[in-house]
Amino acid sequence: MEERSAFDTERLVHTYFKMALPVVFSMVITLIYNLADTYFIARTNDAVLVAGVSLCAPLFTALMAIGNIYGQGGSSLVARLLGNNDTDSIKRVSSFCFYLAIATGVIIAVVMRAFSLPILKLLGVSSQTLLPAAEYYSVIVMGAPLLILSFIHTNLMRSEGMATTSMICTVSGSILNIILDPIFISVFGWGAWGAALATILGYVLTDILCLFFVLRKSKVLSADIRNSHVQGNELGQIFGVGITAAITNIASSVCMILMNQFLKEYGDEKIAALGIVMKITMIVQLMLVGFSFGGVPLFGFLFGAGQKEKLKELLHFCTTFLCGLALVESLIVFLTAKPFMRVFIEDEAIIADGAVMLRWQIFGMVFCAIVLLYTCLFQASGKALRALAMSLSRQGLIFVAVFVIATIIAGYQGFLMSQLIADAVSAALALVLYKFAFRK
Repeated sequence: MEERSAFDTERLVHTYFKMALPVVFSMVITLIYNLADTYFIARTNDAVLVAGVSLCAPLFTALMAIGNIYGQGGSSLVARLLGNNDTDSIKRVSSFCFYLAIATGVIIAVVMRAFSLPILKLLGVSSQTLLPAAEYYSVIVMGAPLLILSFIHTNLMRSEGMATTSMICTVSGSILNIILDPIFISVFGWGAWGAALATILGYVLTDILCLFFVLRKSKVLSADIRNSHVQGNELGQIFGVGITAAITNIASSVCMILMNQFLKEYGDEKIAALGIVMKITMIVQLMLVGFSFGGVPLFGFLFGAGQKEKLKELLHFCTTFLCGLALVESLIVFLTAKPFMRVFIEDEAIIADGAVMLRWQIFGMVFCAIVLLYTCLFQASGKALRALAMSLSRQGLIFVAVFVIATIIAGYQGFLMSQLIADAVSAALALVLYKFAFRK
C-alpha cells in the first residue's frame, strides 16, 4: 500500500526522525511566535500589561485542549487504522473530527463570550489587569473556532505520514503572526488586543492551508461532510485518547490559574515574572513535546501492525535521546536564567524574581521528558486509561496536591519547588504504568 511507504520499520531511528523533525521544527516556530508575543508586550516595560496578557495564557491552553480532543484522538485512531490498511474508516474518522471541531468551537465561543467576566475573575485578574486581560480575552474568544480547528488537520496529516506538509501549515501561520506582532503591538499601539489579533490571523492562515492540502494532496483524509460519521467503538476511541490528551492541556491551565491566584498577594510584578518564565520554559518543553509527539504516528503504526518488539526498541531509543536532550537544554537555561529574563524586560525586580522561578521550573525537565514520551506512547497505542492517568499527573492531581501541601508548609518557597516534585513523582508513575501495560 502506497500510504505505508512513510513508515519504514526496518530503519526505526531514521523513520522516527523523519516523522519527528518536522514536528520539532513546527514547535520551534510556534515557540518563536509565542516568544514574539511576550517580547513585544514585555518591551513596553508595563508590568500591568504583561501580567494582564499572561493571565490569559490558561484560556489559550484550554482552547488547545478542545482541539486536541479531536486532533490527537482522531490522529491516534487514524495511525492504527493505517496500520490495519483501513482507508475507508480513515476518511470517515477524519471528516467527522473536522466538522465536530467546528461545531464545538462555535459553542465554546458563545459560552465564553456570555460568561466573560466570571471567567476573567477566575483567571485571577485584578482591578489593574482587568482592561488588558479583557482586550486579549475578547479577541481570542472571537477566534476560538479557528484556533480549535487548526489542531485537527495538523495532527491528522502527521498520522498519514505528511509531517512536512503539516509543518508547512503550522509554520506559515506562525510566520504571519510574527510579522503582525510588531505592527499591531508597537506600530499601531494596539497592545493586548493587537497581540491576540495577530495570533488569530495566524491560525486563519494555518486552517486555510490545512484544508487545501487535505483536499488536494492527501490520499486517505477527507473533509466531505457526507462522510462525516463514525461507529460507536470509533467514537469511544477518539474520545478515550482525545480527552486524555485534552486533560493535559486543561490541567496545565488549572495549574497556571492556581499559581497566578497564589501570586496575587505578592503583586503584579510576580505574576508578570511568572508569565515570562513560563514562555522561556517552553523553549525546553516544546522541543521535548515535538520529539515526543513526532513519534506518535510511528508508535501507533507499530502497535496497530502488531510489531511489539520494534515498538519497544523505538521506545528505548526515544527515552535515552529525550532525557539527554532535556538535560542539555536545562543546563543551558539554568546558567543563563538572568540573561534570558533580560531579553524580555528591563525591570530588575522582575528579572531577579523570574531568574529564581526559571531555575526551579527547569530542574525537573528530565522527568518531564519521560512523562511526555510515555503519555504519547499510551495515546498512540490506544491505552486510554493509562494516558488519562498520565494526563492527570504532572500538571494535574499530583501537581495540585504537591502545590497545596508545599505552599502550606513552605509558602513561597513551596511554590517554587512544587513543579520539580510533581515532575519526579509523575515520571515514576509513567514507568510503573509502562511496566504493567507492556509486560507481555
